[in-house]
Amino acid sequence: MMSQSLPATRAAGLIALQSFAPAMGEFYTAGRNFDYGPGNHTAVSMLSPYLSRRLLTEAEVVAAAISAHGYEGAEKFVQEVIWRGYFKGWLERRPQVWRGYCDGLTTDLTALSLDRALRRDVQKAMAGDTGVACFDAWVDELLNTGYLHNHARMWFASIWIFTLGLPWRLGADFFYRNLLDGDAASNTLGWRWVAGLHTRGKPYAAKAWNIATFTDQRFTPQKDDFKLFISGLEHTEPDGLPPVMPLRELNYPQMNQPTALLITDEDCMLEDFNLDRFNIHTIGTMKASHLRSPLTVAKAISDFEDSALCDSAARIGVKPIHLRADHPEQLVNFALAAGATQIVTPYVTRGPLHDWLDQAKPALSESNITLAEWRRDWDSAIWPHSTAGFFKVKKQITSIIEQFFPA
Repeated sequence: MMSQSLPATRAAGLIALQSFAPAMGEFYTAGRNFDYGPGNHTAVSMLSPYLSRRLLTEAEVVAAAISAHGYEGAEKFVQEVIWRGYFKGWLERRPQVWRGYCDGLTTDLTALSLDRALRRDVQKAMAGDTGVACFDAWVDELLNTGYLHNHARMWFASIWIFTLGLPWRLGADFFYRNLLDGDAASNTLGWRWVAGLHTRGKPYAAKAWNIATFTDQRFTPQKDDFKLFISGLEHTEPDGLPPVMPLRELNYPQMNQPTALLITDEDCMLEDFNLDRFNIHTIGTMKASHLRSPLTVAKAISDFEDSALCDSAARIGVKPIHLRADHPEQLVNFALAAGATQIVTPYVTRGPLHDWLDQAKPALSESNITLAEWRRDWDSAIWPHSTAGFFKVKKQITSIIEQFFPA
């Protein structure tokens, strides 16, 4: 159902970046919370599909904002870019939360198959047939464009959980299957934040006046359209948040080993990693968007992934072998066929591809093949502080900016 017209290339991302850079200051700060509807999202950058695949990097987007407006003028925009890194780091530090989401989704899907009334209600919600005008319109926009304004995502999740009374993981899965910019950390933790699980006991309530104001009166719901007294779902996780874990240790690439280079849509900027230093025997792209959910993932997401991977390979001047994350043996055979003893890829954060690669490691080990990763300095600067709320990272933004963009 989704139409996909956004070009999945770095060149298109750079054009979009250059076009929005003049608006990254006061215009963004004043207008970023307004959802003007499909085709009218002019106060936000719409760069997220490029950032989520690193067709554009966070550092270059922040650099464009600072160049155009100075740090103080672009402070709110810079904070929002860094928030994406904060969520990724938070999930890296609490991988148990991702595992809990996956296990809980399996449980919820089983319940859905057994409970006719629940199945009816979820199907009506996913079809935009709830009778809540704003919610139904957002479903239509999501399914047809692969995008929702961030404010609409918050309202949508709140209505799904607290007004419609539906399991939050099924809503998160619905987003992840349809959002062109979906990533495991932002999607999972965004829904948990609305549910009062991320910031414990502080759920987000969709309010009629807020929706009317920040949709510029496109929607004018009544106060009693939504549940008035909302309590979070922290009782569903009585043990509280799991303890913070150290960042996982990296297996760094070895320059002298025969290498198979693997491109995934986790990071499509391979030219940043000085590939000439390595003894590269073969290069492959790994298609993995189908791993987002046990249910069907929107075709537009798969198409965008295909194009992004092809663009990434073309920019480094190669015709790659095309792989799909199905049986791990194909990854082994990819390396063995080229005589490679290590597979190298940019860091893969917690999410479905990371899970799949973990499952592939025993087969790789049996064939004496190692999996090695690069981690970007940008992530290494943010993730050590991503242990609690965003405020802890926010206090470090000035030093992070100074580290990457010295005066």
